[in-house]
Amino acid sequence: MSYRAVVVEEGTPPEARIRTVPGPFAVPPGDALRIQVSHSSVNYKDAIALTGGKGVLRALPMVPGIDAVGVLADGTEGIPAGMPVLVNGAGLGERTDGGLAGEVLAPADTVLPVPDGLSARDAAAIGTAGFTAALAALTLERQGVAPGGGEVLVTGAGGGVGSFAVALLAALGYEVVASTGRVPERGPELKALGASGVVDRAEIAAGGKPLQSARWAAVVDSVGGVPLANALAQTRYGGVVAACGLAGSSALPATVMPFILRAVTLAGVNSVDAPRDHREAAWNLLAGHISPQIIGAIAPREVGLREAVAVARDVLDGRVAGRVVVDVTA
Repeated sequence: MSYRAVVVEEGTPPEARIRTVPGPFAVPPGDALRIQVSHSSVNYKDAIALTGGKGVLRALPMVPGIDAVGVLADGTEGIPAGMPVLVNGAGLGERTDGGLAGEVLAPADTVLPVPDGLSARDAAAIGTAGFTAALAALTLERQGVAPGGGEVLVTGAGGGVGSFAVALLAALGYEVVASTGRVPERGPELKALGASGVVDRAEIAAGGKPLQSARWAAVVDSVGGVPLANALAQTRYGGVVAACGLAGSSALPATVMPFILRAVTLAGVNSVDAPRDHREAAWNLLAGHISPQIIGAIAPREVGLREAVAVARDVLDGRVAGRVVVDVTA
């Protein structure tokens, strides 16, 4: 059965087009479930793919979209047909066709029911960004960072991951300090999400010594590069830094000093290949602590499938605050 999809095709550079396709171009190995997609989103990775950038889509032609929300087309032992379901990462929009399409095949062990109380739009608005933020929060918890133990820095707080990290950590009782390069316009919004303070990105992004004044009990970093190096250098003894993105740079211009002189832990967060138990724990955390009002504040914008291609450039250029939801049926 054919369906509409955004397809990135060969070219110089590759070009994204809306097409009606008879089926997927690339499918996951092993057991897969067919989802009739109603909503997706435009993540940073999706924006790269949609604008012809390299390094995201492993083959062409392919459908981008690392998030998919819809209903299960064919029932399984645990999930009946027609149940609202979601999937984040899992190779969608990278190794196999993604969620910017009327249908998608997803690895069976990564498909979860949409939590009670969340609409399909809510689940897509949270998407990989909120899912990643929840994985980072669980990482801090597993490493022994508890609420009341000191300030937690969130870098890139104006983006999707950062916004959800601020809201979720604050809801869990942490004292959150948000870092953004757009303090005048985003500062009040981040405080409304629960940040106790907001610092300008320039304070974190400027070059600094290998060890600096110790301030942070923990850090959630989605930026990479110098901000991550400085965050490590400013983390207190025994603190934890959860690295979950590279919106600024994939480099890490740091030294071993924070690790061997302050026993700082640098913990990686991988949302693509997270096992099912981590996925379930993250979505349970989100469903229990992120309200529809917060979701709406972080993701106020919704576009149709055709508009997703146009909005990708705005995402890459930093002109989009928070998240963009895609109504795949529009």
